Amino acid sequence: MPDKSDKKDMKVETIRLKPGEDLYVALQDFVAREKIEAAFIITCVGSLTGANIRYANQGTPTLISGHFEILSLVGTLSINGTHLHITVADGEGNCKGGHLTKGSTIYTTAEIVLGVLPEIRYLRELDSTYGYKELVVKKLGE
Repeated sequence: MPDKSDKKDMKVETIRLKPGEDLYVALQDFVAREKIEAAFIITCVGSLTGANIRYANQGTPTLISGHFEILSLVGTLSINGTHLHITVADGEGNCKGGHLTKGSTIYTTAEIVLGVLPEIRYLRELDSTYGYKELVVKKLGE
C-alpha cells in the first residue's frame, strides 16, 4: 500500500456571489487572489439577469437578456487560464449553453463549490489542431 502521508488532499472552497457581480470575473478574481493553480467546478446553483455565452463554433459571445436559472456550470480554473461552460434556462424552461464569458451578471445569488488541487498546475498551451489554447496538466515542481 503506497504511503500517502506526504500528499495534500483536495481542498474545497465555497463561494457565494451577490446580485450585480459578474460570474466569470468573480471566479477569476477568486482564483487570482488565492493564487490557485488548478481547480474545477463541483457544483453551482443560482440565477443571472443576463448571460454572455459563446456558442459552439462561434467567434464572439452572445449576450442574452432576461432572468435565467443556472442549471449547470462546469470546467477548469487556474491563474494560467480558465475554461468554463454554462447552461441556463429562462422562465419557460428554454435552455442555452456554451462557453461562459465576461458579462454574465448575478441576479439573486450564485452558490459555487470549487475543488482545488494543491499539487497540480493547469496551463493553457496552443494546440495547432484547431488553434486554441488547450489544457496541459503538470505536477507542481515539473
